[in-house]
Amino acid sequence: MTYKMVCIDMDGTLLGKRKSISEESKRVIKEVSKKGVKVVVTTGRLYNNAAYYSDLIGASDAVIAGNGAVIKEKSQNEVIYRSKIDSDICKGLLLKAEKCGVILHLHTIDRIITNSCLSNIIAKIVLPGRKYKSFPIHTETIKNIDSIDKVLKKYNSEVTKCIMFSTSAKKTRKFKEEIKSIKGIVCYPSGDKSIEINKVGVSKGNAVKILGEYYDIKREEIICIGDNENDISMIEYAGLGIAMGNAIKKLKEKANYITDTNTNDGVRKALEKFILKIR
Repeated sequence: MTYKMVCIDMDGTLLGKRKSISEESKRVIKEVSKKGVKVVVTTGRLYNNAAYYSDLIGASDAVIAGNGAVIKEKSQNEVIYRSKIDSDICKGLLLKAEKCGVILHLHTIDRIITNSCLSNIIAKIVLPGRKYKSFPIHTETIKNIDSIDKVLKKYNSEVTKCIMFSTSAKKTRKFKEEIKSIKGIVCYPSGDKSIEINKVGVSKGNAVKILGEYYDIKREEIICIGDNENDISMIEYAGLGIAMGNAIKKLKEKANYITDTNTNDGVRKALEKFILKIR
């Protein structure tokens, strides 16, 4: 089979120790791109951070961000698809976050809106490249409950994804229970102290399908590589679904092939095997 597009998750997949990408992986990805294969960063991160990593690996193709909520052609600055979370849902999530004592980030394409003054510290840890001049990331803090409506109105329903953080697994469980009453959202656990939230219908698998149709690439010509629950839909959709060696059991059971771990260049090894045909 000749593959024409490869969609690669970031955290726990392409990113290794200290959220870095090995030079060998970058070299192989560039070789794959030279063969005409589209290399698509496919992540839960907000678009501008995903685009930063896409630049870092030398890819020029579209980026899938926010767990599939945003598909954007980076070189032409064209939004192919975007799913927005309604402002009333965002307000409900913020109120639940305040009630449970957890941090909530609301992501637009280039901005983090948050209920916590700790967000700049968190951004420094989890979002390298946030000051990258081509794709900068801005932050805005909601200082009190009374200012929620004003801030949400300012961004006019531009929120594409939310993510909750806590230092307490108990508070995380409480928040998860509280938001069950909010309709129109889907949740992905990210460890026991974080939850990712999207609009119903949003998934990486759906985004890969949309992008494949946009590029006129058949399902069987697509490789998807991932490690976590939010990657399952694209692993199931792909012609070749590849699980990382460090992937969760549920994803490994859905995959066609299991490569090495993220800290041992598993993505590079899979690309060499299935695209460059290096055994």
